[in-house]
Amino acid sequence: MRLELAIHPVTDIDLTSETKLLGAALHVDPQELQRLILEDQRLQSVDIETARPGEACRIGVVFDILEPRAKERGSGSDFPGILGPYAVAGQGTTHVLRGVAVTVLDEGSPPSGGKLLEMSGPAAAASHFGSLLHLVVAPHAVPGLERHTVLNALRGVSVTVATYLARAALDGSTAATEVLELPGPTHRSGQAQSRREGLPRVAYIGQIQSRQRVAEVSEQILYGSNTVGMVPLPLHPNEWLDGALVCAYMNMGMETYLYQNHPIITELYRRHQAGEINFVGTIATVAASDGEDRSRNCMLAAHLAKWNLGANVVVLTKFGGGAPHSDMAETARLCEAAGMATAVAVTDMSGDRRAESALLFNYPEINAIVYNGGNDTRWKATPMDRVIAGSPEAAKALAALQEITAGNVCGVTNQQGASRLRSVVY
Repeated sequence: MRLELAIHPVTDIDLTSETKLLGAALHVDPQELQRLILEDQRLQSVDIETARPGEACRIGVVFDILEPRAKERGSGSDFPGILGPYAVAGQGTTHVLRGVAVTVLDEGSPPSGGKLLEMSGPAAAASHFGSLLHLVVAPHAVPGLERHTVLNALRGVSVTVATYLARAALDGSTAATEVLELPGPTHRSGQAQSRREGLPRVAYIGQIQSRQRVAEVSEQILYGSNTVGMVPLPLHPNEWLDGALVCAYMNMGMETYLYQNHPIITELYRRHQAGEINFVGTIATVAASDGEDRSRNCMLAAHLAKWNLGANVVVLTKFGGGAPHSDMAETARLCEAAGMATAVAVTDMSGDRRAESALLFNYPEINAIVYNGGNDTRWKATPMDRVIAGSPEAAKALAALQEITAGNVCGVTNQQGASRLRSVVY
């Protein structure tokens, strides 16, 4: 499978009378975008603003963050199963606006414990999102709608706006092209494959949902599915990067932007292209809500990695808080028992390291553990004059924050491996 990313760098963004990409400047027509968003009759109004790196600005409560991307005409489907028709993602050409993000706010989420963005200060420096230009979209739903209906509308807004912006680049020149091409795991022919004989065969197993929280009927996660009843599923790496997946509604330490730019998958691709490893594929799975489902899913994930992908090395990540640690650890234990070396990434959601931590498992054979940061990292909050929020109540609460917890700042304790925090033993 071959995916070409046509990269268009963006270094400036403003709101003007026409949506277009001129050089590296993205101009956005807010009135046209508002009309597009409000075609969804579940929404009564929408606010659109911009935010820049280094600006004294706080943003929240964040529903999701996406990179603007759109398929080349005739090259595939945008967010298939959610926005576009069903089609296998990860093929053809996708145009990417690099350096800018679409940030959608949730007016119905309480500010306490909600996800936010800092555009200046130490919390901004600790997050990849602090260095991006942001188009901030705050939709306001028709009063009286059920919560799951509002969330489904927000998901529609997120993918619609991300695609709308990227389409401004379809007729422009491309600054660079990134090619992501990987044959199937059993492909043996060709000179390139023969050079990989003897290299570590590396697979990635990533959780995309946790059964601790029951998915909404209309929740769109994988090709538009809410993943209910899902067992571990092999995916081509390109599918993660090209719109097959978006984050679930409850997404501690995960944003769709970092599916589109998945740090582990892109790093495995880099090492594959450098001839260091043989990247054989990925498996998407869910964390279970009971012991029976946990045993089944962990067994199947390890089995697929061993016998379908032929892996001898596996990298694993989790979703959500504490219990998914157990699913990830049990999967890793079974991989180790089947002769596959493992590395796991953990994020500690507790503030005192006494609960919901890596202490939920203790298998001696799982001895390669990467810590992605946790809620024990905190910063003093600076009073903020400019706050972009989904509601007046959220704006007031965010402006008055006195302390910021790492787990509440998007992109700091990222569970896909993009964390800029590191643990040091003194």
